[in-house]
Order: sequence, then C-alpha cells, then structure tokens
Amino acid sequence: MKEGKLISIAKDEKAESVYETYYDYNESLSTVPGHRILAINRGEAEKFLTVKIEAPEERILRYLEKQVLTSENEFTAPVLKATIADAYDRLIAPAIEREIRSSLTEKAEDGAIKVFGKNLEQLLLQPPIAGKVVLGWDPAFRTGCKLAVVDATGKVLDTKVIYPTEPHNKVEESKREVKKLIDKYHVTLISCGNGTASRESEKIIADMIKEMNLNDVDYIVTNEAGASVYSASKLATEEFPDFDVAQRSAVSIARRVQDPLAELVKIEPKSIGVGQYQHDMNQKKLSETLTGVVEDSVNKVGVDLNTASASLLEYISGISKAVAKNIV
Repeated sequence: MKEGKLISIAKDEKAESVYETYYDYNESLSTVPGHRILAINRGEAEKFLTVKIEAPEERILRYLEKQVLTSENEFTAPVLKATIADAYDRLIAPAIEREIRSSLTEKAEDGAIKVFGKNLEQLLLQPPIAGKVVLGWDPAFRTGCKLAVVDATGKVLDTKVIYPTEPHNKVEESKREVKKLIDKYHVTLISCGNGTASRESEKIIADMIKEMNLNDVDYIVTNEAGASVYSASKLATEEFPDFDVAQRSAVSIARRVQDPLAELVKIEPKSIGVGQYQHDMNQKKLSETLTGVVEDSVNKVGVDLNTASASLLEYISGISKAVAKNIV
C-alpha cells in the first residue's frame, strides 16, 4: 500500500475511447483519488484497459527469504529461493493485488455514494416557489415543445403543443398560443426545462415577455433530470392516464419549481443524475443511502396533506404504501 503503484495501459493503443487518459498511466496507491479508481475499473470492465499493481518485488522477495532461510545451506538455499519466488508470483501477489483493488474500490464507492447523497439532499431541499400558476415548458425540436399549465396546488389546468423551434419555426404563432394560455389562466411563472432546445426556447420566452409587455411574468430554467424517467413510469401513467409521455414531463417540469421535494420523490433517486458512476456501484448500498436521504428530507420538511401524493406520504416515518394510498 505504501510503495505500490496502480498502473493501467491500453489493450489497443489505436482504439478511441473516453479512457485515453489512462492508456499509459501510473500513480502511487496511497494517493489515487476515488473517481480515478472508478474510471479505471470501468475502463477495465469495458475491455479498453489492462490494470495491474506494481510492487517493490525485489525487496519483498529479500524479506521473505530472510524469514524462510534460517541457516546457511548451499543445497537447499536455491530450492527454497525458487519456491519463495514461485509462491509469491503465483499465489501471494495475485491475492494481495485482488485484496488491495477491492478495498480501494470499496473506499471509492463509499466516497461517491456520500457525494451523491449530499447532492441529492441539496436538490430536494431547494426552496419551493409557492402560490404561483406555472406554465411548464418541455423544449424539443422536431416533436414540438410541450406546455402544461398547473395551478398553485399543482393541479393541471391545460396542456398544449407548439412548434417554435427548428424544423417548423412557427415562432409568431407559438407566441400567440402561449399568450392565450397566460391570459386565460393568469400564469405568472414559466418553468422551462434545460434539455434539448432549451436555449432556443429560453430566447423565445424572453423575447415574448419583452414584446408583449408581460411585466408580471417571470421565467426560470429548471433542471429536468429524471423528468423523462418519471413520465414513462407506472406512477405517471396512473396519475395522468390520458396524457402522452411528453405532456407528463411538462407537468413535472412545472411542478418542480412549485415543490421540488414533492415532485422529485416520484423519481428513483438514481435517475435524478446528481452522482457519478452510479450504475457501477453496489446497488443495494446506493439505494439504501439515497432512500435514507429522501426520507430524512421529507421528514425534515413535512408534507402538505392537501396536496401530498401517495409517493410522498410513503416516505413519512410510520406510513406504509397502503396507508399512504388510503390517506390520498
């Protein structure tokens, strides 16, 4: 551990991959940071890298010889030396190497899971923007931007599809449609997802607010990680059986600003995308930690019984799935 080095080389130096930094890499075992260990492990699993641990072999062999060769004997000494070398090479070294690699990996995973939990907590405990009618805007190019208007309690009032972006470019028509929705439902906040086409959508929203003097309308760009996972889930299908997948994600983007906690608990924490290498981890350990973080956050904040969904109530200590459903 003190003097060994972690070494990784390319299986094929001409192959292009994201692991090129590790094609000829070595670092002392005592200083390798966790994220690098996880990256190298993944590169090895995907057959791009060959990884080994280099130890001060000569010194180790001399040390072992000291332990074994207790008396001078010219006949047995060479045999014993050969035996020691063979035992070290064939049995001892690989065993120690495996042990060191697995302890490094475990430490790296624990560190990554901790960071993941911290990021998740910050995301869940974002302050809500309460009491506003919100227009959720799920940006896209070809399939059009999906809109959903939700009232201050998160109830869906209306949904619509507009085509202001490439290849349709119906900008003026789209602005008129959005203006109608804003006037009809007194929308005061537009929540625009940060996925594909969000820059283009943001520009259209900003121009529209300026051109039409919508002084009491604000807009915000919302992190939509996991919205698509939620919108295709069984839970979303139960909640909005008549909507298509994209409409559901527009609703999710709108509700995220109203109450981030209530909306994000509907998504499996792994899919919120605030951690690295989450698919390489010990999944049981990861989901235990993340579920713990969600539980802590929900119990810290409490829930509003009038608007809480079953999936939110489940996280309250002492309330089971069945009880949560019955309450709702």
